Amino acid sequence: MKFVDEVRIHVKAGDGGGGAVAFRREKFMPRGGPSGGDGGKGGSILVEADENFTTLLDYRFQPEHKARSGEPGGGSDCNGRDAPDVLLKVPVGTMIKDAATGGLLFDLAKNGEGIVLARGGKGGLGNMNFATSTRQAPRFAQPGTPGEEREVVLELKLLADVGLLGFPNAGKSTLISHVSKAKPKVADYPFTTLTPHLGVVAYKDQRSFVMADIPGIIEGAHQGAGLGHQFLKHVERCRLLIHLVDCSDQGEDREPLRDLEALNRELSLYSETLAQKPQIVAANKIDLPDARVRAKKLATKLKRRKIPVFLVSSATGEGLSELLDAAAERIFAGR
Repeated sequence: MKFVDEVRIHVKAGDGGGGAVAFRREKFMPRGGPSGGDGGKGGSILVEADENFTTLLDYRFQPEHKARSGEPGGGSDCNGRDAPDVLLKVPVGTMIKDAATGGLLFDLAKNGEGIVLARGGKGGLGNMNFATSTRQAPRFAQPGTPGEEREVVLELKLLADVGLLGFPNAGKSTLISHVSKAKPKVADYPFTTLTPHLGVVAYKDQRSFVMADIPGIIEGAHQGAGLGHQFLKHVERCRLLIHLVDCSDQGEDREPLRDLEALNRELSLYSETLAQKPQIVAANKIDLPDARVRAKKLATKLKRRKIPVFLVSSATGEGLSELLDAAAERIFAGR
């Protein structure tokens, strides 16, 4: 399924039904009086977060959503039927913003959390409601009120405990497929992963946490380079960031410490809040020739900065248990 994390939709709640003007015309009731019923309520547009949904793709192809109007009132004191509400289900973590101003309206961060996005109009009162001792035959009724109408932007920010960052081809997809049941595409060329992937890591004592593989972040990502500008926002909700650094022989223009500093620079340029999040560094691909030596040099340099470094291999699984222990310690301590 294609991953879509931002769409613009237009919603229109149903109008209220009009009240009726009617009078009793029955045998043996010469003074029947007014009998116009009330109009029904228009349907509202509801939005609910559902953990079974992972993308906003459906709304890309169906941007218009309209609820039915309430039925008008009838004679013999009959009220019009209320129109059914329309329920729109979105992934957990969806933010709803006003399309005109960009202001945040709602943030659906919990499963089952729901809101009324557009409220249906009220039904009008029939003429039976306006009869008094001095006005016994009112010949008017209320019209229904119009339903709310608005244009909004749905923006999905993934909810994950751990955000997995790294330059393209650093081994993020291999790592998340090793520690969880997520099955992203794995290949030996950059930008293999084009969409974020979530994986549930089954930890010890029946505890678990969610890890997100955030793809495509390179230098200049905050300005639109690579794919990272599309996905940096998904890091904002993470409790912990794991920087996966490629310690294999990458060429003269690439070096583990430089890669790490470049990623941190992109985070700070995008948001200072991101730059302040707790971080763990994982020196990856130590199963390859000379990579272990480079990883140890990186650990020595970062030790002076008091940044923890774990030597791992996403391919063989070496060092991953220690990495998960460190991640879990920070995540569960925060809870």
